[in-house]
Amino acid sequence: MNWFQRQVSSRWFDYGWAYRLRVSILRDRHDPHSYLGGDRRPVLVLPGVYETWHFLEPVARHLHELGHPVHVVPTFGHNLLPITEMTELARRYIVEQDLTRIAIVGHSKGGLIGKALMLTDEGAARIDTMVAINSPFGGSAYAHLLRAVRPLREFVPTHDTIVTLAENAEINSRITSVYSAWDPIIPNGSALDGATNIELPVTGHFRILDRDDLLEVVRGAISAA
Repeated sequence: MNWFQRQVSSRWFDYGWAYRLRVSILRDRHDPHSYLGGDRRPVLVLPGVYETWHFLEPVARHLHELGHPVHVVPTFGHNLLPITEMTELARRYIVEQDLTRIAIVGHSKGGLIGKALMLTDEGAARIDTMVAINSPFGGSAYAHLLRAVRPLREFVPTHDTIVTLAENAEINSRITSVYSAWDPIIPNGSALDGATNIELPVTGHFRILDRDDLLEVVRGAISAA
């Protein structure tokens, strides 16, 4: 398969998965409160840009079945505000809920928000670990083409937010970055210096989210923290 065929094939199946998920959201309207029960470590799920928490529902369901209360930030919407503002919404939530020993699971932009949250005073005191899934810690090489789209301009590799997060590497050892072997949205990859980096044998930005091997990585990282 040549480069062009790989691009088309990967994007077709990847966006197809995301589209089917959006249809199921409209049809089923799952309630995030159903995942709040449990006596193990609390988990905070942070979706990516243009996503709702439902994109991480396979992970939420799996962790809840293991006894973890899974939390969603109700004010996140589709995650369209800048990372600093989304981080503040998440910070307020964990303080209001008085959550401690938190594990974060973040997809894409959610991983950047999660790291930014870990760098706040409350995050440092309350968050133990994070699993970031296909998160653009180094930005995306394609973001230069989308500077006019406000929710995406932060992903330019030289953007202040990306640079600042990269400079604060002292917490990377508490992060597990798990990512697809090839991600058409983040062609420069999601490896993070100093973190536990795990590549899974899948292509795409979204299809990784309901794989058994991803759930195994998430489960292991959270239980080991």
